Amino acid sequence: MLTQFTVKNFKSIRDEATLDMQAVGISEHTDRIIMVDEDESYLPVSVIYGPNGGGKSNVLEAMNTLKSRVISPIVAAGSSDEDISRLPVVPFSFEESYSSQPTEFEIFFRTDTAEYRYILSILNDIVISESLDRVKFETGRRSSLFSRDKQEIQMTGDFGKLNVPDDLSATLPLLSYLGISYRSNAIVNEVISWFETRILFLNYGNPLSELRLAVSADAQVRSLMLQMIKEMDLDIEDYRVEKIPGQKMKIYTKHTVDGVSTELSLEDESSGTLKLFGILPYVASALLHGRTLVIDELDAKIHPLLLRYLINVFSDMSMNKKGAQLIFTSHDLTTMNSETFRRDEIWFVAKGSHQNSKLYSLVEFRNSDGTSVRKDARFDKQYLEGRYGADPYLKRIINWEEVNG
Repeated sequence: MLTQFTVKNFKSIRDEATLDMQAVGISEHTDRIIMVDEDESYLPVSVIYGPNGGGKSNVLEAMNTLKSRVISPIVAAGSSDEDISRLPVVPFSFEESYSSQPTEFEIFFRTDTAEYRYILSILNDIVISESLDRVKFETGRRSSLFSRDKQEIQMTGDFGKLNVPDDLSATLPLLSYLGISYRSNAIVNEVISWFETRILFLNYGNPLSELRLAVSADAQVRSLMLQMIKEMDLDIEDYRVEKIPGQKMKIYTKHTVDGVSTELSLEDESSGTLKLFGILPYVASALLHGRTLVIDELDAKIHPLLLRYLINVFSDMSMNKKGAQLIFTSHDLTTMNSETFRRDEIWFVAKGSHQNSKLYSLVEFRNSDGTSVRKDARFDKQYLEGRYGADPYLKRIINWEEVNG
């Protein structure tokens, strides 16, 4: 489970931006949180709103970039089956001084045994600093596992006996090296496995590329996916996969009308069905195994009622029993309301005066008189009125009378 993510100096994000998945002590929808114990609870859903070009996608891209930096060297070494390439680390672009400063990532996540904090700082592909520590649930104590800067590497605690070469490449994260060389170590395996399988990023631009999970051997994923398709009333009873050597796989959907069954190529389905078919295997996998699913522009090409259904399967704890999480960006205002979300699940990205993106939640937003937004407020209406500072406004700069005259 992802508990918190912070990034600084990445693309449009100049200053620290933090997405916090810890639930705030508010009165609405107290049954829609992931309860860890009496003192700790986390959000199953977070949505980020903001205008085009505001930087909301960059928040999710920063997460994916961190994952790629950790996992891609392990993939290149043949030590992982994960299909991921290394993404570039791009500093804040609108002030020249930031190109000489490192990009900083910090992530907190929970496994079955501990909460980990991993920090990675990179400048021009060089690792400037890096650290990993954890809090064991059994003892409640935080301990360092390693720390690194440009001068030295310190292996501490349970990592104290792991050997690291003095000439470790400056471009290789130490965590990646441990994943390559010490995967048999239980702690290393737990951390690397979280990055590999517990947080998933979808290629929303090409839904068909995401179908590898749909054709996996996981019968539970397939079964739950078909159940959700039926609940969403997509008129698809089943699907089959045809693998042709040397060619792309073909997927066929089964429809029955008046007792007559017909198969259609998935490519002939609507663009919305195509996207859903690409997303649902990951939704099913996340729900079954308690994973964190990250999707940019989840609402694109999806009917608002189906979008609400996808949100609901994560926020309804009777369906989401493994603590799965959904993090996504959206422009859809039909779901921006107190029935669909808690206030701490709604986030905004707004541009500052230097084109820098600022990330903040609805629950921490304050009105001009210093009061917080009421839980029964019309979030969508107030958002369009510009009250939250991240409104998708349009500037009137064209003289249309002159154009048409």
